[in-house]
Amino acid sequence: MARGDGRGGQTGADRADAGAGPTINAFGRKVRVPRSRRMRIASGSALIVGGIFGFLPVLGFWMIPTGLLVLSYDIPSVRRWRRRTAVWWHRRRSRS
Repeated sequence: MARGDGRGGQTGADRADAGAGPTINAFGRKVRVPRSRRMRIASGSALIVGGIFGFLPVLGFWMIPTGLLVLSYDIPSVRRWRRRTAVWWHRRRSRS
């Protein structure tokens, strides 16, 4: 796209990301979460509860950390726990 086309040089993906709402960076990927705080808390809680039943065929234990990641956007204590874990993991990886 030419810069003089009146769109400011943004691509379609840039415009879509501009109004996409909050994102969480996980393992080098950006994951979009619902805009509504209530929906983020509900979806994070549902993922954790579903993860408890991880032994069932459709559900999995991967849902527990994913739910905590979603909840960390709104709940400060979960956010601190996630950040401490990320720092610990980075230090551990840098020693190897």
